[in-house]
Amino acid sequence: MKFFILRTIPVIALEETLIALILLISYSVALSSAPFELPLSMQQALIAACVLKGFVLFVTHFHRIWRTPATVGDIMALLGTNVLASAAFIAGVGLWEHRLLAPSIYVLDFLLCFMFGATVRFFSPVYREVRYRRLAPAGERTKTVLIYGAGQAGLTLLREFRANPKLGRVAGFLDDDDSKRGANLIGAPVFGMGRLAPRFVDRLRQRGVVVDEIIIAMPSATGRQMQEAAANCRAAGVPCKTIPGMTELLQRKFYSDQIRNISLNDLLGRQPVELEEDRIREGIRGRSVMVTGAAGSIGSELCRQIARFGPSRLVAFDKAESDMFRLELELAQNYPAVTLVPIIGDVCNPQAVNEAIADHDVESIFHAAAYKHVPLMESHSIEAVNNNVIGTSNVVAAAMRHHVGSFLMISTDKAVNPANIMGTTKRAAELIVSAAQKSRHNYGTKFVSVRFGNVLGSNGSVVPVFQEQIAAGGPVTVTHPEIRRYFMTIPEAVQLVLQASIMGNGGEIFVLDMGEPVRIVDLARNMIRLAGHVPGEDIEIRFVGLRPGEKLYEELISEGENILPTRMRKIRIFNGPTPDPETISNWLRVAERIVAMRSKDRVVGHLKVLVPEYDPKNEGNTAPRRHEELAAFEAQEAV
Repeated sequence: MKFFILRTIPVIALEETLIALILLISYSVALSSAPFELPLSMQQALIAACVLKGFVLFVTHFHRIWRTPATVGDIMALLGTNVLASAAFIAGVGLWEHRLLAPSIYVLDFLLCFMFGATVRFFSPVYREVRYRRLAPAGERTKTVLIYGAGQAGLTLLREFRANPKLGRVAGFLDDDDSKRGANLIGAPVFGMGRLAPRFVDRLRQRGVVVDEIIIAMPSATGRQMQEAAANCRAAGVPCKTIPGMTELLQRKFYSDQIRNISLNDLLGRQPVELEEDRIREGIRGRSVMVTGAAGSIGSELCRQIARFGPSRLVAFDKAESDMFRLELELAQNYPAVTLVPIIGDVCNPQAVNEAIADHDVESIFHAAAYKHVPLMESHSIEAVNNNVIGTSNVVAAAMRHHVGSFLMISTDKAVNPANIMGTTKRAAELIVSAAQKSRHNYGTKFVSVRFGNVLGSNGSVVPVFQEQIAAGGPVTVTHPEIRRYFMTIPEAVQLVLQASIMGNGGEIFVLDMGEPVRIVDLARNMIRLAGHVPGEDIEIRFVGLRPGEKLYEELISEGENILPTRMRKIRIFNGPTPDPETISNWLRVAERIVAMRSKDRVVGHLKVLVPEYDPKNEGNTAPRRHEELAAFEAQEAV
């Protein structure tokens, strides 16, 4: 506050002086009269101008023009401010003196004020640039950069470099729009297309200008465009960085503050998620919300984003003690106003689940607790069924018993035509959640599932594994040259989960738009390049064969089933048959007995009764089976 006062008061005093001075000049020019021979009416007009115009300029933050560069929008705002200030001045003089000054005085006063303000607005960047150049250490070589992208983001970045020479010197632009070649943007030439970067860098070197860095300034670029731009920079032998996408840019004022290395997210090019934040906040604010699997990758991000919307209580339920401890510290620091209740518990323990829901009056549940590693679950099918299926059933039953308002389960694309135990257990869990909506024991709980693919950087996922292999010098192991997966970032997945939580009437399985599948070998090559190495030369890529339960391609729907659109572009509804709740209930009773007997073969066979499309031999895009009803199940021989 003290700094604000010391910095603002002198500027306001200067504004008041200029208001008075411009009015005196207008009076003198309009009436050809000496400014020191002022009648009483003019003296009163001076007081009115200083008070009324000064007030308008203050409330419209006009004093900040001395510190910000000019844009067309700024000039229009300046025009509007001057119109408002002149109107207040004319009205004030008329009310005070009951008569107006000569019209020519008002016209000249308005024009001079606007012209002076516009001049200051346009020349303030020049002043700042001169000032920073004086402050720069003499003789110190500054970094020379090229800006890749001659659009609005590139121009803004150039202005910031010009305003603060300590950031470096901009030698010019690269842009893939050939029509811009040869243009001159406020003193910086557009050399040409990005694929010619090596030629332009060599030409500059021959002139004695060494390019130290190329900054990619294309915040709306797709993943393919970012990959091409990064490849062009590598071909020129120059390190490249980027500025974030539009969502991140809106969080800070200066682009130059956000220049960073290119990340894998940039190369994927996922577009920002559009959320109905008001509706999400309405569904969370003031409510007691529980997240199972809260210490995991998805669960912890759910906790972070739910905390943003102000729940009355956030119940974090997980059996991972160390990860829960870290999550508790993080949330306590970043969201001190949220009441966090960490609970060490297991969804396989129905008593623990019931106590957590009852003790804290839980109104919404996000169920993210699940085993997810495909090869491990192939050899631990009993644990997979116990945790993913029976654990889900425990949470569903507790939600109904305590009349929880909404229940959302995190599912996976591996549940479609599953070729592995993990995907099959998640499909079984989807059926349990969907059937619960029609259960006679459901007294108002809305049950939905959300299905999506792999998330970048989640615990045990391919990205951190590749990072460790690259750091160790390789080899990077890929199971098959043609294996493909859908990818999205953890924050994007969770944002869409929250959006889905407020949609539908219950019983739906929502499918998130995963974009185009990515070849894992391409992902590996991009990560090697981002680490500054050459794939196949510095770091070997080794193909090791498909693992147990692994498919070449993941699918989003089965044959004979379809996906329906919703009002949100990135969220659709899976439209498939749902088994009868009684059938599910009978199947679960048998499943619990088989799990207790620890019979792996019978567990797998029992899974196929509920999920007949499970095919462990399905390693590619074979024709998926149509979902079959469980018509004959109840006649099954008792175990």
